[in-house]
Amino acid sequence: MAAIDNFFEKHEQRTEALKASGNPLSDGVAYIDGEIVPIMEARIPIIDQGFLHSDLTYDVPAVWDGRFFRLNDHLDRLEKSCEKMRLRSPLSREEITAKLIEMVAKSGIRDAYVELIVTRGLKFVRELSLNGAINSAENTLYLLVLPYIWVMPPQMQLSGGSAVVTRSVRRTPPGAMDPTVKNLQWGDFTRGLIEASDRDAAYPFLPDGDGNITEGSGFNIFIVKKGLLKTPRLGVLEGITRKTVLEIAASKNWPAHIGEVPVSDLYSCDEIFMATTAGGIMPITELDGQPVGGGQVGPHTREIFEAYWEAHYQPEHTLEVKYS
Repeated sequence: MAAIDNFFEKHEQRTEALKASGNPLSDGVAYIDGEIVPIMEARIPIIDQGFLHSDLTYDVPAVWDGRFFRLNDHLDRLEKSCEKMRLRSPLSREEITAKLIEMVAKSGIRDAYVELIVTRGLKFVRELSLNGAINSAENTLYLLVLPYIWVMPPQMQLSGGSAVVTRSVRRTPPGAMDPTVKNLQWGDFTRGLIEASDRDAAYPFLPDGDGNITEGSGFNIFIVKKGLLKTPRLGVLEGITRKTVLEIAASKNWPAHIGEVPVSDLYSCDEIFMATTAGGIMPITELDGQPVGGGQVGPHTREIFEAYWEAHYQPEHTLEVKYS
């Protein structure tokens, strides 16, 4: 675990340097109505339909050690989500990229959680549809830059976290809500988090209605059994971290399968890990109160963890921020 310890130590050093910088924007910045403002001064109109009806889509790239990671992949996904939701960003892709770089540079944040949100705007979709004006709505773009957020705290990643397969809640089915469109309709995830807490665990794994696992509250799920990696295909976000994991597996000639993953497979596998931009590769070593595999962070999880974070320094995947 020495390499992982060193990795987290360097992140902590950058975090402490940011706190000591005295930069008034170091707690985060937002772009709203054409202006860059400190995060705690950011305000949105109360009638914004993103707030009132979650009528929006969003995406979350990250900056690590001063470099955006796979920003183009995140912008591609945002554009596809907007198309599916009949939304249009007021800024072009190039303008968004330039604005994000400006915001990160001004904040001084070297490890950042970045969020892009496109909402319907100030008019309700029912009113727009009655008037045949959905395509002419003035959609709104919000941008946020915050210090990096960890779905699983670094200290927990060293030994692994605990999860449960939820009993009281299922994942909202794709026929009701397209999971490939990143959204903030977290009713099922929130209920899952509450159930996990009630069962003395940290993370919920949500099944579908057919006996298969889907995803958790903001993360994709992977299992490893006899060297084979498996991750669900249906009912899940097509995560950028998930994509990176599959590329890493291919580079190591490890077999990987995207398809149905029966819930029962989780109880007989060797390793489980979660994957998300806000936290990376996060091992699960306890499921429903029982150890996963030997109850230790597994070798495949460890190798993927290291390769994933090494990729954050590869020129083909990164865009460097020039800080003043």
